[in-house]
Amino acid sequence: MSDPVPPLRSHSVPPLPSEPDWEEEWELALEKPPLSGRAQPHHHDPQSRRKLTNRLARIEGHVRGIRSMIEQDQPCPDVLLQIAAVKGALDRVARLILDDHIRHCIRHAIETGNIEVELEELQRALDRFIS
Repeated sequence: MSDPVPPLRSHSVPPLPSEPDWEEEWELALEKPPLSGRAQPHHHDPQSRRKLTNRLARIEGHVRGIRSMIEQDQPCPDVLLQIAAVKGALDRVARLILDDHIRHCIRHAIETGNIEVELEELQRALDRFIS
Protein backbone atom coordinates (compact mmCIF):
# COMPACT_ATOMS: atom_id res chain seq x y z
CA MET A 1 0.00 0.00 0.00
CA SER A 2 1.39 3.37 -0.95
CA ASP A 3 1.70 6.26 1.41
CA PRO A 4 -1.20 8.65 1.27
CA VAL A 5 -0.52 11.87 -0.55
CA PRO A 6 -0.55 14.78 1.86
CA PRO A 7 -3.12 17.44 1.13
CA LEU A 8 -1.92 20.40 -0.84
CA ARG A 9 -1.25 23.44 1.21
CA SER A 10 -2.57 26.69 0.02
CA HIS A 11 0.23 29.14 -0.59
CA SER A 12 -0.78 32.69 -0.71
CA VAL A 13 1.08 34.56 -3.37
CA PRO A 14 1.70 38.16 -2.45
CA PRO A 15 0.44 40.62 -5.01
CA LEU A 16 2.94 42.22 -7.29
CA PRO A 17 4.06 45.62 -6.13
CA SER A 18 2.11 48.36 -7.75
CA GLU A 19 3.64 49.50 -10.98
CA PRO A 20 5.09 52.98 -10.78
CA ASP A 21 3.31 55.56 -12.83
CA TRP A 22 5.84 56.15 -15.60
CA GLU A 23 4.13 59.35 -16.68
CA GLU A 24 4.55 60.75 -13.18
CA GLU A 25 8.19 59.62 -13.10
CA TRP A 26 8.76 61.27 -16.48
CA GLU A 27 7.28 64.55 -15.24
CA LEU A 28 9.49 64.42 -12.14
CA ALA A 29 12.56 63.76 -14.27
CA LEU A 30 11.73 66.76 -16.44
CA GLU A 31 11.43 68.94 -13.33
CA LYS A 32 14.97 68.08 -12.20
CA PRO A 33 17.39 70.84 -12.96
CA PRO A 34 19.94 70.10 -15.64
CA LEU A 35 23.25 68.81 -14.37
CA SER A 36 25.18 71.56 -16.04
CA GLY A 37 24.94 75.07 -14.70
CA ARG A 38 25.98 76.42 -18.09
CA ALA A 39 23.87 79.00 -19.81
CA GLN A 40 25.18 77.71 -23.15
CA PRO A 41 24.71 74.14 -24.34
CA HIS A 42 27.64 72.01 -25.37
CA HIS A 43 28.38 72.35 -29.05
CA HIS A 44 28.96 69.08 -30.79
CA ASP A 45 30.11 68.07 -34.20
CA PRO A 46 27.14 68.24 -36.64
CA GLN A 47 28.02 64.80 -38.01
CA SER A 48 27.93 63.28 -34.50
CA ARG A 49 24.66 65.05 -33.74
CA ARG A 50 23.12 63.75 -36.97
CA LYS A 51 24.32 60.22 -36.22
CA LEU A 52 22.77 60.36 -32.74
CA THR A 53 19.46 61.82 -33.91
CA ASN A 54 19.19 59.16 -36.63
CA ARG A 55 19.78 56.41 -34.08
CA LEU A 56 17.22 57.92 -31.74
CA ALA A 57 14.67 58.14 -34.57
CA ARG A 58 15.14 54.41 -35.22
CA ILE A 59 14.75 53.69 -31.51
CA GLU A 60 11.61 55.81 -31.45
CA GLY A 61 10.16 53.76 -34.30
CA HIS A 62 11.15 50.56 -32.53
CA VAL A 63 9.32 51.69 -29.37
CA ARG A 64 6.20 52.43 -31.43
CA GLY A 65 6.52 48.90 -32.83
CA ILE A 66 6.61 47.50 -29.30
CA ARG A 67 3.49 49.44 -28.40
CA SER A 68 1.82 47.98 -31.49
CA MET A 69 2.91 44.47 -30.47
CA ILE A 70 1.29 44.97 -27.07
CA GLU A 71 -1.90 46.34 -28.63
CA GLN A 72 -2.01 43.25 -30.90
CA ASP A 73 -1.49 40.85 -27.95
CA GLN A 74 1.79 39.49 -29.32
CA PRO A 75 3.53 36.87 -27.16
CA CYS A 76 5.23 38.32 -24.09
CA PRO A 77 8.64 36.76 -24.84
CA ASP A 78 8.62 38.46 -28.26
CA VAL A 79 7.77 41.81 -26.68
CA LEU A 80 10.46 41.39 -24.04
CA LEU A 81 13.02 40.57 -26.71
CA GLN A 82 12.17 43.80 -28.53
CA ILE A 83 12.38 45.78 -25.27
CA ALA A 84 15.84 44.31 -24.68
CA ALA A 85 16.84 45.41 -28.18
CA VAL A 86 15.69 48.98 -27.46
CA LYS A 87 17.55 49.03 -24.16
CA GLY A 88 20.70 47.89 -25.93
CA ALA A 89 20.27 50.53 -28.60
CA LEU A 90 19.82 53.24 -25.96
CA ASP A 91 22.94 52.01 -24.17
CA ARG A 92 24.87 52.34 -27.43
CA VAL A 93 23.57 55.90 -27.87
CA ALA A 94 24.67 56.72 -24.33
CA ARG A 95 28.10 55.28 -25.07
CA LEU A 96 28.42 57.43 -28.19
CA ILE A 97 27.44 60.52 -26.22
CA LEU A 98 29.96 59.68 -23.51
CA ASP A 99 32.71 59.07 -26.06
CA ASP A 100 31.93 62.37 -27.78
CA HIS A 101 31.89 64.17 -24.44
CA ILE A 102 35.30 62.81 -23.49
CA ARG A 103 36.80 63.51 -26.91
CA HIS A 104 35.51 67.05 -27.25
CA CYS A 105 34.15 68.55 -24.03
CA ILE A 106 36.72 67.16 -21.62
CA ARG A 107 39.53 68.04 -24.02
CA HIS A 108 38.14 71.58 -24.32
CA ALA A 109 37.90 71.83 -20.51
CA ILE A 110 41.55 70.80 -20.18
CA GLU A 111 42.58 73.41 -22.74
CA THR A 112 40.60 76.17 -21.00
CA GLY A 113 41.54 75.19 -17.44
CA ASN A 114 37.96 74.25 -16.53
CA ILE A 115 38.57 70.54 -16.01
CA GLU A 116 37.42 70.32 -12.37
CA VAL A 117 33.95 71.68 -13.14
CA GLU A 118 33.64 69.46 -16.20
CA LEU A 119 34.68 66.34 -14.28
CA GLU A 120 32.21 67.11 -11.48
CA GLU A 121 29.40 67.45 -14.04
CA LEU A 122 30.44 64.21 -15.71
CA GLN A 123 30.49 62.42 -12.35
CA ARG A 124 26.97 63.64 -11.49
CA ALA A 125 25.71 62.58 -14.92
CA LEU A 126 27.27 59.13 -14.59
CA ASP A 127 25.81 58.74 -11.09
CA ARG A 128 22.32 59.39 -12.47
CA PHE A 129 22.92 57.22 -15.52
CA ILE A 130 24.20 54.23 -13.59
CA SER A 131 21.69 54.34 -10.72
